[in-house]
Amino acid sequence: MVFRGFSPLHLSFTDAVCRIHAVSYDYSATTECLIEPQRAQYGGGIITNPDFTHGIQGWTVFGQGAVKEGISNSGNRYIVAHGRSHPLDSISQQVQLEKGKLYSFSAWVQINGGRGNVAAVFKMSHGELVRGGHVTARNGCWSLLKGGVYANISSRAEILFESKNTEAEIWVDNVSLQPFTMEQWRSHQDESIDKERLGKVRFEARYANGTAIEGAGFSIKQTKSDFPFGCSMNYHILSSTDYQNWFVPRFRYTTFTNEMKWSSTEKIQGQENYTVADAMVSFAQQNSISIRGHNIFWANENFQSEWVKNLTPDELRKAAEQRIESVVSKYKGKVIAWDVMNENLHYHFFEDKLGENASAEYYARAYQLDPSTTMFMNEYNTIEDSRDEKANPLNYMTKLDEILSYPGNQGISAGIGLQGHFNSGQPDLLHMRTALDSLGSTGLPIWLTEVNVVVDDKNQTVQAEYLEQVLREGYSHPAVKGIIMFAGPANAEFDKTVLADKDFKNTPAGDVVDKLIDEWKFQTKEIKADGKGSIEIPLFHGDYNITVKDPVSSSLTAFSYKMTKEVTGDTVHLRINA
Repeated sequence: MVFRGFSPLHLSFTDAVCRIHAVSYDYSATTECLIEPQRAQYGGGIITNPDFTHGIQGWTVFGQGAVKEGISNSGNRYIVAHGRSHPLDSISQQVQLEKGKLYSFSAWVQINGGRGNVAAVFKMSHGELVRGGHVTARNGCWSLLKGGVYANISSRAEILFESKNTEAEIWVDNVSLQPFTMEQWRSHQDESIDKERLGKVRFEARYANGTAIEGAGFSIKQTKSDFPFGCSMNYHILSSTDYQNWFVPRFRYTTFTNEMKWSSTEKIQGQENYTVADAMVSFAQQNSISIRGHNIFWANENFQSEWVKNLTPDELRKAAEQRIESVVSKYKGKVIAWDVMNENLHYHFFEDKLGENASAEYYARAYQLDPSTTMFMNEYNTIEDSRDEKANPLNYMTKLDEILSYPGNQGISAGIGLQGHFNSGQPDLLHMRTALDSLGSTGLPIWLTEVNVVVDDKNQTVQAEYLEQVLREGYSHPAVKGIIMFAGPANAEFDKTVLADKDFKNTPAGDVVDKLIDEWKFQTKEIKADGKGSIEIPLFHGDYNITVKDPVSSSLTAFSYKMTKEVTGDTVHLRINA
């Protein structure tokens, strides 16, 4: 989060592979409400008395009301803000923020009545209030509030807690504020990529009799990446060979922007037309491109066909049943995922018309029709904008839990879809990472499903910088299992994040994408084995062709190999016929 009211600093990551010594980032998080809070991350960082071992020393009251020490039955100490009459009446501690640093914040909170949102607020020396994360707190258990701020300027700041429920006490424990430089933040990404996306393997070349082949020549080429990194496509790809030639060499995963949506396949009631979608599916299959099914339904009334809006509830129920039967049955086995009810945290068209369980019922039906495909809840602003309380990670999981607990849904292979439309300038990398931390604690696969970046002044260089930041943050996070960009060439009418101009020459954003595609795959190498006929090498997860050259006979022997996280550290014996 940047300090609002100041020009955002353009954060530029370098391509250097040198590693900056830093405190490792703590990816741990939870969306569960716990009986006892977990330890303070980073030992509290720069917070004084973070776990209240020394009572309330280092903490003061802010606003009206009072503070006191609390002690649980197990002896755990915490602080209580009580007698509140204003949302910001709470506890306070002053800290010094340094320009250019990211501050990772966490605290365990609860309120003593019902449930309600609690926000961490940084009150700057000039009076500005910057919200650094929020969580829905409950009575009787502790919720993790995780977020932070990015310091555009050096400033003293007071850390406060905000709750609009002024009748409730705010309980706080195990507070942490850990500073990181941008170089350290990038080093976290590099460390995570090394751990999550690559693995080391030892190859040993031996003759059939077991003799090591000293000086054997290894040629290693990656043929496929295991990490899905793709791009949306639209109907223009069917008629433009230039678009096809631009897309196919780069991407093996896609989402159709509109062509599979209800409003595209049944523009007139009762007249289904899958001609365009079918042609795009055929094109994708011919080029070994996997497809995310987007979408079965859209919860936003504004994106329903006019005839759908005018249906009675009974008519809508019948029409929707025909829709889901039609699209899921048609593309069963041809898509790797379904966005079942799009943007359901913000909109409730079907619930409003058909009852509160409408979305859950459609997940159940989609699962019945296509039980082997992952069903996603696809939402915006969960990682993009910390100010959107509707889409915060806890509300996301609350909704998804409601869907998955509905009768018949327990066996669903569920996925977390996070759109990633960054439309408000400098991406809030702290919020993005901490939201991914929280959702990642569920163990469900997370995909960034519609990534694009928009800058107000349409500065292509700045847009490319921001896009790189978002893509690196997503790719490096342990919980992210795939990324699809909603972007493309100008000739295909992409106008938000344009990757190629009308002549299919790269824009700065396109250069970033090509650079990352190249960076995130193993570069073909020729390597000479040691005296034991072995080499040890880190490989990105994926498929490889390996050729071993006998240094005596110059004969070549070819092998295929698949690198996965499970085989990291293995020794692979390659037998060569003399």
